[in-house]
Amino acid sequence: MKNYITEFIGTFFLMLTIVCVVNGLAADNYMAPLAIGSALMIMVYAGGHISGGHYNPAVSLAALLRGKLSGGDFPMYVVAQVLGAIVAAVVGATVLLKGSIMGAEAGMPSNVAGAFVAELLGTFALAYVVLQTATTKSTAGNSYYGLAIGFTVLVMAYGLGSYCGGFFNPAVAIGAAFNGLASWGAAGLGLVADLAGGFLAAMAVKATYTSMDADD
Repeated sequence: MKNYITEFIGTFFLMLTIVCVVNGLAADNYMAPLAIGSALMIMVYAGGHISGGHYNPAVSLAALLRGKLSGGDFPMYVVAQVLGAIVAAVVGATVLLKGSIMGAEAGMPSNVAGAFVAELLGTFALAYVVLQTATTKSTAGNSYYGLAIGFTVLVMAYGLGSYCGGFFNPAVAIGAAFNGLASWGAAGLGLVADLAGGFLAAMAVKATYTSMDADD
């Protein structure tokens, strides 16, 4: 249970940061990715030793395929993450007056293919970094993994965010739709792309290890 509570708390504060920073952001303010990446970083450091600090169903999927998360834990991780994002979205809209519950008009990005590829690549990078820095014996005991993970979101948001929703996280995509930051169409596209990115990241990590590294 402690793992699920940790995943809920971490995803809640990640989503709440997104809601509070992005809503009403001036067009010339490019600092949102810094705040969001930092929020993920601190939550990874806070909960990584308990639950792994995924806060992202795509990362949990990658960890499952990597053999670092059990099949029994996976659905509960996803439930905790999605609930954390939804609660943060609703709190932001109703208590902090940041957003409007399900207020975005239905619609898809103008370049659907580009948005899908950008979401997939951003999530691939995130899940790949998580697996390579936080789930291998060769990097066990490192103190930089939280920084690496947070900065991956920062870099991907700056580099790819303008092409897509910049979710890189199915729970964030759902939370964004609940808060009115994104349409359900855009969130659905992001959700599929993000899960595909997590799957491909797990395959890439497996491909980089030999049979002698199977337990790594």
